[in-house]
Amino acid sequence: MMAGMNIAIPELLPWQGFYSILGSAAGALIGLQFVVLTLIAERPAQDAELATAAFGSPTVVHFASVLFLSALLNVPFQSILCVALLCGLLGLVGIAYSGIVVRRLRRQAAYEPILEDWVFHVALPFLAYIALSLTPLAVFRHPRAAFLGVGGAALLLLFIGIHNAWDNVSYLVLVHAPKWKSAQNPADRP
Repeated sequence: MMAGMNIAIPELLPWQGFYSILGSAAGALIGLQFVVLTLIAERPAQDAELATAAFGSPTVVHFASVLFLSALLNVPFQSILCVALLCGLLGLVGIAYSGIVVRRLRRQAAYEPILEDWVFHVALPFLAYIALSLTPLAVFRHPRAAFLGVGGAALLLLFIGIHNAWDNVSYLVLVHAPKWKSAQNPADRP
């Protein structure tokens, strides 16, 4: 048997490669988020702290959730119920965090969120976390389908994070950076 194979729960065996790929991607993308934040740290923005909490932190949280799920589903648990309960707990925490994101989006004043922002920062993550929270209920009747839902939620969170990270970086480079450069260069001022 390959090292790291979850031999205790046969329903999870087919998912090993999937979660290895997702976990690696999530870990790498978390690292890139830190690099981006470091690169833009020298460009002070008005209300940057609140905007980062509203737009940047949720992206890292979603990547971290995927990384957690990837690690969790590679632990050789003896019971599928334990795995399902931990997935459900992550879902509940994610639902609560979605409420925090809504509050942060409303409080920050650096950027007026558009429909796309509400969909990718609130609605889709909320749906992914709802799916995770239902895992303990679904696992009793349909364990394979329950973990298909977990896989779908993890993949959705990864793609949400990719979209949001790209959106954040695009905004900072294409919108915020030109404003910062003109504020720093007196020759550009009217």
